[in-house]
Amino acid sequence: MPHAVSMPSPGVQALILCGPGSSFPTFTSNPDENPKALLPIANRPMVWYPIDFCYRAGITNITLICPPSAEEAITTGLNTDIFLTALPLPRPDILAPKDLDFNMGTAEILRLPEVKELVTSDFVVLPCDLVCEVGGETLLQAWQVRCASLIEAVGANKFSNDELARCSGGLGVWYDAKANTPIKKEETDFIATAPLPSPAATPPKDSLFSGVSKLVYSTPTDSLKDSMEERGGLSLRHGLLRANPQVRMLTTHRDAHIYIFPQWVMEFVKRNERMESISEDVVGWWAKAGWQAGLAEKLHIKEVCSPSQNDEGSLSSPTSESSPGLPSSGQQSNGLIEPTTNMALDLIGEKAAETEVPSILAYVHSGAKQATGSLIRRVDTAQLLLAISLQLAKLPSLEETGPDSPSPYAHSRKVAYPEGVKSRTTITKQDCLIGENVTVEEKVAIKESVVGIGCQIDEGAKISQCLLMEGVKVGKNCKLTKCILGKRCVIGDGSVLTDCEVQENLLVEPRSESPLELPEDKDNKLMSSEGLEATEAEMEEVLQEQEDAEATTGEAMAE
Repeated sequence: MPHAVSMPSPGVQALILCGPGSSFPTFTSNPDENPKALLPIANRPMVWYPIDFCYRAGITNITLICPPSAEEAITTGLNTDIFLTALPLPRPDILAPKDLDFNMGTAEILRLPEVKELVTSDFVVLPCDLVCEVGGETLLQAWQVRCASLIEAVGANKFSNDELARCSGGLGVWYDAKANTPIKKEETDFIATAPLPSPAATPPKDSLFSGVSKLVYSTPTDSLKDSMEERGGLSLRHGLLRANPQVRMLTTHRDAHIYIFPQWVMEFVKRNERMESISEDVVGWWAKAGWQAGLAEKLHIKEVCSPSQNDEGSLSSPTSESSPGLPSSGQQSNGLIEPTTNMALDLIGEKAAETEVPSILAYVHSGAKQATGSLIRRVDTAQLLLAISLQLAKLPSLEETGPDSPSPYAHSRKVAYPEGVKSRTTITKQDCLIGENVTVEEKVAIKESVVGIGCQIDEGAKISQCLLMEGVKVGKNCKLTKCILGKRCVIGDGSVLTDCEVQENLLVEPRSESPLELPEDKDNKLMSSEGLEATEAEMEEVLQEQEDAEATTGEAMAE
């Protein structure tokens, strides 16, 4: 797939955070050897997607940040995987800070010495599990144009160019989790936005400007629900509504973890050591500082953005005694508390915030059209891994559409190695993706599935809505439905599995069956031979309970 690396560099660098994958326990139980970043989405390693996003945006200064224990596995993947090795030059760098572990928050990562030394310009932060068809260059353009117009609106043009850049704002991306391939119980965020001033010139029809607004509040929906239960309803500060008379509140959207930050954010995070998460703390508190009286001073935003510098050319740093850090829960309580009684202080604080605090902008992607080329999604659970892989498998191949495919994620061919497919087989090419070196025997039926590199499907197997990772072997006459099969696992002949996750390198005995019914709070996973035995025991227990219930009902009817 061609990459837009010939376009001028936007002058920003990209940090891709490679986490442990705790939400994939079946496949990342050992994150050092099997890091989340290398899990396949539609036969490409997960980290390929944010790297590709950067190249399409013209960003070539790309760094993958991971714990030291995962560095070797990710390095090997970059040097051996056929999709990662095909990426254009320069290749992404890997940074493994010595103090980084799998429990560290995303904001804490920005305070690590190695990362602070690395960031020398405005920067983009991305997760390794991002799938985003929307072009990064359009997001950068919206950020540059909108932030520049806002700086001009508040009268900051009296500063020199270098000082003006210090006052620039940031941009985050949110998408509607319910509009495109909705997943039950997927996490969402509560966000509130306010409209921006109308641009002097009408933006192009295909631009993203219409979707950009000012972020005034952001928190996980679960946190908001807890607060509402505690307080008996949703309470808002007067300051929020006075500073932003037109507020739009969204509850079905999710933070894509795409952030475009000016360089001063590094100093902002450094001065507020209690910040742990970028999404909840950095972005959330920054948004509230634009309207809540006194908050910008407590967070040192105005100091960080001030044009005054010390002799070394860097911002002066306050002493620890003058750094109160984040407000305590009693002072602020998540920003949604009873209206303050000091109206004059609020009005003064709002006016100061309007003129001195750079805005954090939000691009809200509706996804309502569900058009090819408009997908934005985090893939951080097994359900999403399967659903998004199957969605991408439906994209027409470049063989069908030519080089001008509307999606950057189209594969060259739907069946990469047709020589390995026997004649008497059924593969629905419109919704399937079959990788390199896959062998498919006769009387096999594959529908709406992704089959990874080097898999072997024996005679008579039936596969529907499944994701098979690299090197999987499926025995004769197996019937698999809605399953995710880990690398190099073996499914014995005659097995019937539904809604299962099978760990890598696992041998599933012939004629195994997944439970027909299980309580909702139990996972249906075949993780080891012991796990398989436990699953069968659970199935026998459920069947016995059903027989007992039927016997009791029969006795009652007889009486």
